[in-house]
Amino acid sequence: MDLFAFVKPKNELETPDAKQNVPFVPEEMWTKCPKCGRMILTTDLEENLSVCTHCNHHFRLSSKQRINLMADDDTFVERDGDMTSENILDFPGYDKKLEKARAAAKESVVCGECLICGVKTVLCVMEAGFMMGSMGTVTGEKITRAFEYATENRLPVVICTVSGGARMQEGILSLMQMAKTSGAVKRHSDAGLLYITVLTDPTTGGVTASFAMEGDIILAEPNTLVAFAGPRVIEQTMRQKLPRDFQTSEFVLQKGFIDAVVSRDKLKETVASLLKMHGYKEAAQ
Repeated sequence: MDLFAFVKPKNELETPDAKQNVPFVPEEMWTKCPKCGRMILTTDLEENLSVCTHCNHHFRLSSKQRINLMADDDTFVERDGDMTSENILDFPGYDKKLEKARAAAKESVVCGECLICGVKTVLCVMEAGFMMGSMGTVTGEKITRAFEYATENRLPVVICTVSGGARMQEGILSLMQMAKTSGAVKRHSDAGLLYITVLTDPTTGGVTASFAMEGDIILAEPNTLVAFAGPRVIEQTMRQKLPRDFQTSEFVLQKGFIDAVVSRDKLKETVASLLKMHGYKEAAQ
């Protein structure tokens, strides 16, 4: 057995053609930050919770990554995972869009029960990979059921939002989810239970106008777009140039629209501290 066998260093450049002596850099090895333009080793980015090591830009996370970030290891149990969107209005081209979206994720929100630093919690995480987390009838139904389950079992709710708004392909049925989810939030609140929202980039449209802004405590990641109508729409309508950083989480924090901006590495412990502060205790082991 050769105890001194050569071990290839981490992230070493490969040379496909020795004659050319040109190093080959796999595309997946590096990720370009869209904010500062710097190239980051993908492994370093993953180790830093998908936050740029140069400018602190928070990359979007998938629902699976977000659940891994927020929930204690192996504690998340999904609810209503069999529910999927359908072309209920026979909207042209919607079936193909749904098929394409399902290649990235099953649905625009994942709901379930988990432990957050030992505290039993109902956790809902929206999925940007599924039509930018747009709210359709299934989205509203899953979130409503999550609140009803939490109310029945006297559990707090944490929702991590990311959404482009209501889904136009489902028309008025999509817009009705604003009232439906808001009603479920109200019943949960009337039962004296805590609801925390975590806004991530972007949180816009009908989601902002309903359950995203109805939390007892509203947190947001840095530089998150928080809006009903986006800045380009407003500028085109008003024909005026908007202030710098308009509608970012830092801007709306100054206006009293949210309660705190929390970096990703502090998010889980912040949520857990708020849960415990409001009387929720760690589950018995």
